[in-house]
Amino acid sequence: MTTTIEELFDTGLERYKAGESAESLIPVFKEVCDRSPKASSAWICLAWLYLLDNKAQLAYKAANKAIKLNPQDPQARINLALAMLEIGQKGLREHIDFAQQLIFVNKEWEEEVKKSIEDGLTRKPDWQGLAKVKKWLFEE
Repeated sequence: MTTTIEELFDTGLERYKAGESAESLIPVFKEVCDRSPKASSAWICLAWLYLLDNKAQLAYKAANKAIKLNPQDPQARINLALAMLEIGQKGLREHIDFAQQLIFVNKEWEEEVKKSIEDGLTRKPDWQGLAKVKKWLFEE
């Protein structure tokens, strides 16, 4: 029996929440993206996993795809800004500013972003780029 894309995505998310490594989950989310290329949430997750696994160039591509599919998602913007920061690409400030505006008008998104950042810093404590982005989003 073939696993549906939704089941694959949900299982991958559960495994992530259970603490499984980014490296082992990347193939799961790559498959979701391959099977459902218009699922922005899958691209957002894949970009985040690439960032956690120090694959900024791949994260950049995945985050760009996520933004093309859903420009109003603050996590997609944050992932792209992080990837840009890691690879030394210019222009990331506009994504930070846009994400700030989005989370300012939606408290639920703000909470999700804060949880995501804390999760990232727990999984990768020396992640300087994420610490910078957190500061830009919430302390400036």
